[in-house]
Amino acid sequence: MTQPNTPRTEDSPLDDKLGGKVISLSPEQAVVRYPVAGNTQPYGLWHGGASAVAVETAGSLAAMAAVGPAGQAVGQELSVSHLRPARAGHVTATATALRVGGHSAVYDVSVRGDDGEEIAHGRITVALRRPKAI
Repeated sequence: MTQPNTPRTEDSPLDDKLGGKVISLSPEQAVVRYPVAGNTQPYGLWHGGASAVAVETAGSLAAMAAVGPAGQAVGQELSVSHLRPARAGHVTATATALRVGGHSAVYDVSVRGDDGEEIAHGRITVALRRPKAI
């Protein structure tokens, strides 16, 4: 799931399986795009669990950008509301920081289809483990 020219110290096998691609990444915002094909439930709709993965991934990546390569970001709480189906194309998860503090961060995450309509909305709280100064 790595973005060209973006060093990553962590790889996510689950996101790789889902076909996630990082579009942009900063401590304030992360954008990740996934194909609907291959990530559907039996009725051919984008799987709700995939929305949860997208919310967690986008928020966690932004949090990892906040702590840097020597730090860790660990999810503490995840909430996702499923709003409408997606049947084809791609979905894009955009995590926007509500607060990035010294020990935790909270991100608001919108998951939208190619048509721009929101298909899911979530929120993630992440514990930030910053490297200790020596």
